[in-house]
Amino acid sequence: MRGVLTDGTTVRCFEDGNSQPKDFDCSLLTVSPELQRMFAEAFAKRTGPGSGLRSMSSIGDAFRSMRLFTRYLAGLPRPPARKADLLPRHIDGFLAARRAAGAPAKLTEELRGVKMILRQLDSWEPAMVAKLAEPHPRPRRSGKRHESYSRAEFLRIASAARADLRRAAQRIRGNRVLLEQYRSGHLDDPTRRFELLDYVERHADVPRRGGDFPSKSQLTAKWVRGFGGTRDIIRWAHLSPLEVSAGAVLLAVLTGQNPYVIMKCPARHHRADGNAGGPKTAIVEMRKPRRGSRADMDVALAAVPDWISIPDDPTAMSRRDELHTAFGVYMLLCELTASSRRIEGSGRLMVAYCANGHNGRGIRAHGSAEGWVRPWSRQQGLLCDAVQGAPAKPLEVSLVRLRMTYLELHQKPVAHTEQTLVDDYLGRNRGSLVEYRRVVADALQDQVAKARALPLMSALSAAEVAQAHADPTTLASELSLSHTDVRRMLKGKLDTVMNACIDNQHGPYGDTGQPCRASFMLCLSCPCARGLPRHLPVQTLVLDRLAERRHHMTPLAWTTRFALPHAQLSDLLAGFDDEQLSAVRAATTDAHREMVGRFLNRELDMR
Repeated sequence: MRGVLTDGTTVRCFEDGNSQPKDFDCSLLTVSPELQRMFAEAFAKRTGPGSGLRSMSSIGDAFRSMRLFTRYLAGLPRPPARKADLLPRHIDGFLAARRAAGAPAKLTEELRGVKMILRQLDSWEPAMVAKLAEPHPRPRRSGKRHESYSRAEFLRIASAARADLRRAAQRIRGNRVLLEQYRSGHLDDPTRRFELLDYVERHADVPRRGGDFPSKSQLTAKWVRGFGGTRDIIRWAHLSPLEVSAGAVLLAVLTGQNPYVIMKCPARHHRADGNAGGPKTAIVEMRKPRRGSRADMDVALAAVPDWISIPDDPTAMSRRDELHTAFGVYMLLCELTASSRRIEGSGRLMVAYCANGHNGRGIRAHGSAEGWVRPWSRQQGLLCDAVQGAPAKPLEVSLVRLRMTYLELHQKPVAHTEQTLVDDYLGRNRGSLVEYRRVVADALQDQVAKARALPLMSALSAAEVAQAHADPTTLASELSLSHTDVRRMLKGKLDTVMNACIDNQHGPYGDTGQPCRASFMLCLSCPCARGLPRHLPVQTLVLDRLAERRHHMTPLAWTTRFALPHAQLSDLLAGFDDEQLSAVRAATTDAHREMVGRFLNRELDMR
């Protein structure tokens, strides 16, 4: 059951894609019972299916905003007691109070949370309806922005995470071998150590005293104490939160996935290789709620080392080292958390034994995206790159920054569009912006130089075409073509996309005697290509579309793919003035636009 429970004030919420509910008690709100029930009803609607709040984190943020608002109301000289008592001035007063409290960073989020909850209710007075519909104040951005790590820092973080996970694997695998031998009767156990290991593996706990005295019943059994503390004993068979954090860090390093996606990653997967000896690949059904209707996605984790994670000396990496591939890290976590997941009954990958917390000790799933990573970061004691003349600062590890670094180094989107990559990640990342601009500038210069070095497609003027219509003999002699082929070219029978092709079996990009299968973009530097005046609308349209794509791709990706043809087309059209080009652009038709769209989407390529 979800929504408001029978007591009228408890709201049961479910996270998108998670069957484990969480209850929010509106009776704790510092308002009258009538308003508590009203807020419970509104909160249930705000967190219901289709509301847009898909993660427990965002649901919790909405509840915190509501709780802050009710605290403000309770502090007024005459607190409202009924729905009719809530007025627009209470919204304005809450905004002013939060500003006075010095919380500008969360101001917009808190006010939006309150207004979105109150909007769920009907029968407001017109003034209140207008107030709830007002735009939210623009968020004030803090001076601190997330920056990517340097490549050296990125590698240091990955190395520390590998070392932690490698030690955990050695410990748990070694104990499992001993446990298997003990259970099969091949090991004696005079110290009862294996008996304790068996208990820990089955229950993720140590034997307790029990008895009739509650104060003593949960104390560790006396015979267990000689083996160490409870937390250390349970680590014989189960991962600690910090070790799971090391796994999350490695997955971020190797996949660049969103922190939420990594945190909620399931253990269930499909082996695309079928364990048949081919390239090892696990298909994992992950979920990114912010994608809305496209939230569910299949992510392929392959046993292929990431080029960034490979050591400078490749011989230093063992072929059996599973921690340099996303597949290896994922499968190792599946293996090491198997007992924990069985005890907890969880399908989540990121589970560990927690010795304390608001839910008490036991196996718990990874909570917030950074909750376990921050302590892991502090424990590692990593340092930032040294700056000359200053001591190195502590390196704070963040899954968000790891994702930004992955995207910067790989220059490809991960579970988002290329536009989002450009605008929301690379454009706002100050970490290596100067270096990135230098790389793009060098690549652009190389492409332009290449365009200047390559031969440019020959073009016929309008006068030459008119003369050829009257007397094709001269043009046929110049092009070493028959009169028939010249007439076919003039009639458009030899057209490709941006030109005519006078010999598609003897070009430089194919096998002699075979039809050319090269991309039509290569016609720009092909000696067999001839541009005629009728091709100008398509040529200008391709040039314009390439320029437009510059704003929807990463600078380096655009430079690599389109800088060369853009420079070639610019040179080809340089002989025309602006007035002539404007007339050419005005002559473009829907047929031209359709063909150019298909051409740039590679629908005309032979594959």
